Amino acid sequence: MIIAVASGKGGTGKTTVSVNLARMLESNVQLLDCDVEEPNAHLFLQAEPKEQAVVTIPVPQVDESLCDGCGECANFCEYNAIVCFGTTPLIFPEMCHGCGGCAIVCPKKAISEIDKRIGMVETALAQNITLIQGRLDVGVAMAPPLIRAVKTRLREGMPAILDAPPGTSCPVIATLRDTDFVVLVTEPTPFGLHDLKLAVDMMQEIGIPFGVVVNRFGVGDDRVHVFCSEFNIPLLLEIPDDRRIAEAYSRGELIVDALPEYRRLFQSLIDKTMQRQNV
Repeated sequence: MIIAVASGKGGTGKTTVSVNLARMLESNVQLLDCDVEEPNAHLFLQAEPKEQAVVTIPVPQVDESLCDGCGECANFCEYNAIVCFGTTPLIFPEMCHGCGGCAIVCPKKAISEIDKRIGMVETALAQNITLIQGRLDVGVAMAPPLIRAVKTRLREGMPAILDAPPGTSCPVIATLRDTDFVVLVTEPTPFGLHDLKLAVDMMQEIGIPFGVVVNRFGVGDDRVHVFCSEFNIPLLLEIPDDRRIAEAYSRGELIVDALPEYRRLFQSLIDKTMQRQNV
């Protein structure tokens, strides 16, 4: 079972749902923080560091003694990471996706690859939770390669919860790919509904089962509920707008630990998610 927690916008409570969901699972569970530009799941877990690994991607380098400036490499590259004006190609490593195609199409075999560091993958243990998070290096533009590196640490046979980046762009798609179910977290406001619609469009495009969690229920209106009802979107959970939750959050505490009465709500989310996955 691989569950991803996502949203159309930041600040809706993805991490809150992810860490509390992981805590409520009785068995050992993997929690993957795929928001590699700003991972924060570790702030809510008293995790014991286990290991770190540097992540790199291959980027091209050109042997000027072999290159004749034919431009085949530049013609191949869809991302304009390598350009050629009849001379030795110019390489822009920040735009390279590491596919290796330029080296393959070069007729003179003038292009080889070198490793370029993009970030770290860190692993830590917190009771029943194995936390795996990526941390993108400052100045690195592309998150998907690091997200894929985080996901390679998934252990088969162990439940996993993936805390996705906000939005609906490439890092989110990289996170959601090959998951079994997606929990979309939103808030009952006009902004929340607008971005939920974007996230729902994304889910319908990629074809993964999903449901909605409404966080801070009670602060806005019922337009999110009307939308979910109109389009037959499962409403999995409502988390009340409770000041005590905000206070626990500010202290870095889990809701289910600080406020045990909410354990029932998150257990219901687990039950409904597993039911939906088996439908």
